[in-house]
Amino acid sequence: MASGDPNQVAATAHHWSGREARLLRHALRLSVRAFAGYLGVAARTVAKWESGGTATVPRPDTQAILDTALSRADPDARRRFDVLVRQPDEGAAAPAPVTGYDYDAWSDDLDRTMASLGRQEFPLARTLLDRWLRRYHPNSNDTRGMYLYGRSLRLLGDVQQDQGVIRGPASAEQTYRKALRVFTELGTPRRVAQIELKLVVLEEMAGRLETAARHYESLTADERLSEHDRTRARLWIGTALSKRGLNESATRHIVPAIHDFETMEEPEDWSVAHQKLALAHRGAGDLGAAAQAIDVALTHRVNDTPLQKVRLDTAHAHILLSDRATAGNGLTILDRCARISTRFGLLHQLQSIDGIRRAFERQA
Repeated sequence: MASGDPNQVAATAHHWSGREARLLRHALRLSVRAFAGYLGVAARTVAKWESGGTATVPRPDTQAILDTALSRADPDARRRFDVLVRQPDEGAAAPAPVTGYDYDAWSDDLDRTMASLGRQEFPLARTLLDRWLRRYHPNSNDTRGMYLYGRSLRLLGDVQQDQGVIRGPASAEQTYRKALRVFTELGTPRRVAQIELKLVVLEEMAGRLETAARHYESLTADERLSEHDRTRARLWIGTALSKRGLNESATRHIVPAIHDFETMEEPEDWSVAHQKLALAHRGAGDLGAAAQAIDVALTHRVNDTPLQKVRLDTAHAHILLSDRATAGNGLTILDRCARISTRFGLLHQLQSIDGIRRAFERQA
């Protein structure tokens, strides 16, 4: 290339280490997970490179992948990379901090936590998370540790949300906000947007339905989120509107979400969306349509965890209680849901069940 052309930059790095890989990711303005997907490697691999810095040298075949990624980058990204590579790292002469954390074990525990959370084994999930959250001291220079710390906070928030602990100092809201700060500092926009979506769900759970619907609406067009998460946001607009009694408007959001979930081949969300549609039809007084929609949800249920079972059966009971001829069956199902909720500590579900039962008794 002509050395005097300011628009040209080097297309390859003469040497790849964890430092150069990190700088390429920054030049491309990608999160760790997005960069891993761009290269076709595991996010854990990228985190390992960056944690190791100059002491970590990727395998020759991986170096070739990095060469290709750089050569295919747009001119602006390659210019940024060239500038970053030529600049000395701040504190480069200082030795890497010795943390003593086994990040692979931490990552494995997070996988186990997700499995425990799916089964509503909350004590085990909390034990797995606490062993790391109590030991780890946040360090902005420790990218991998901070990423795992952020994931741990998000999962703890999920535990608290599923248990219905959404307000107060030790609540899902406070934990999610801590995770939001971590992922914002790490520059991972998709993770940030996912936490923002979680916070809107808490607004809905707390009864701030108008605000929640408005925030869901803004997230349906947020490019930081995946198509799947944007469709969930659209479905949840319908949920918030239905809870406000705006059932026809709710249906106009829920039905397109059902079609999108079918196109994306997301059977679990497709089933859940039919559950939401059934409740909207019930609210509008169309019990025939409600019965059809809940039958689809019941017949095609995918994830039969205690939480999902309670949510679906509670919706079914709510519909049955709307008709005197089926109210007895509805109360039986509702009692069963209450027992399961008590057994697994599903506080928010218990509150919903109590609300449905009180409303039925007032109408009796």
